[in-house]
Amino acid sequence: MAMGKREGSQQQQIFVDAAGLRSPGHPFYRRLNAVLAEHGFDDFVEQLCQKFYDPKQGRPSIAPGVYLRMLLIGYFEGIDSERGIAWRGADSLALREFLGFALDESPADHSSVSRTRRRLDLETHNEVFQWILGVLAKEDLVDGKTIGVDATTLEANAALRSIVRRDTGDSYEEYLNTLAKASGIETPTRKDRAKIDKKRPKKGSNQDWEHPKDPDARITKMKDGRTHLAHKLEHAVDMSTGAVVAVTVQEATKGDSQTLEHTLEEAQENLDELPEDGQQKTDLLTEIVLDRGYHSNATMTYLRDAGIRSYAAEPDRGRRRWKNHREAQLPSYANRRRIKGARGKSLQRKRGELLERTFAHCLETGALRRVHLRHRDNILKRVLIHVAAFNISLVMRKKVGSGTPRGLALSLARLSLQFRSLFHRLVGHLTFRGPRLGPAHGPLATGC
Repeated sequence: MAMGKREGSQQQQIFVDAAGLRSPGHPFYRRLNAVLAEHGFDDFVEQLCQKFYDPKQGRPSIAPGVYLRMLLIGYFEGIDSERGIAWRGADSLALREFLGFALDESPADHSSVSRTRRRLDLETHNEVFQWILGVLAKEDLVDGKTIGVDATTLEANAALRSIVRRDTGDSYEEYLNTLAKASGIETPTRKDRAKIDKKRPKKGSNQDWEHPKDPDARITKMKDGRTHLAHKLEHAVDMSTGAVVAVTVQEATKGDSQTLEHTLEEAQENLDELPEDGQQKTDLLTEIVLDRGYHSNATMTYLRDAGIRSYAAEPDRGRRRWKNHREAQLPSYANRRRIKGARGKSLQRKRGELLERTFAHCLETGALRRVHLRHRDNILKRVLIHVAAFNISLVMRKKVGSGTPRGLALSLARLSLQFRSLFHRLVGHLTFRGPRLGPAHGPLATGC
């Protein structure tokens, strides 16, 4: 057989046979479209977003269902930016079919995705998140009785070198030059600025500095120890199924005990909106599982007043003195008894498994550890649909056996390997190996 060679430049064909360009589609995305169609996803979002569009004026825009599917692709394909999502959707024939674009249609550009995100308000994205949570309830994937809450940091789309003073608007270098001149140095060099900045206390205070393009970002220490501008992401997870029932984006400098109340309010509201045939609402959100970062007098008092049993890990503070905090003494002791019991230990083990899993899927494999958007509302819009994609993956895992396209490919590869191994064993068992010598044909029979 002669070896073919790649030619350098050739004239593009004017007409191309479309039959050869058709893709059989991806089995995961085809099944995902079937699940969305089964529950009426497109009809719901088109009716929900109708108020944002004019029936006559304006240029044609991408459909709301297409926009939300593109954000779902960001989770399933592990793409962090809207530009990357648009490029991937235009490059893949399987994703074109998932989005509903024909071969002669141009897929949505990243600018159209960005404009649609800005046009649709935060409440609309939240309602889409609640709708997908309702789909999980119909599939018996939401229990809602015991909730676990945990938080992590999102790296902001802002650099520390670009921060400015809140009072004067001076950059960091300009501020150091002012300090150097005040100390008697007329023309400060880089070495002089570094010497002045070395021993200066509280040099990165959020009360003094902000980013001019993203004032919602806060200077904080990341999970890996780096200091960066960041936001705080908090998940409320169903401890029975692993579904995320609420997600919030808040200030990165706020403590866990300060952000818990807002996340619980969102979780309670989302659980109350579940379909009537999903769960009895009297049994929703009666227990909460927390790590030691959430344990405080204010948290224990708040949970007792809300009628929620707490299973919060307690840090080692030594002997407590309750002279001025009598209202927190009884709920703290009750929480201590619960976490030392068998159920408390079991829930703490599940907390480390389920809550860390949601962050791993959404931020690491889902590639949202660093955001490419600015302002908290914009980030929360993207995060809500990103986490909703994680929730819909639980439905796909129940129906298909895998929650992501990559997981389905690995499952098929393992199944093929098992089938081949079973086939080889069966063939080896049935292969004729010749007669085995019995005792009458052995050496003892001849007297040797």
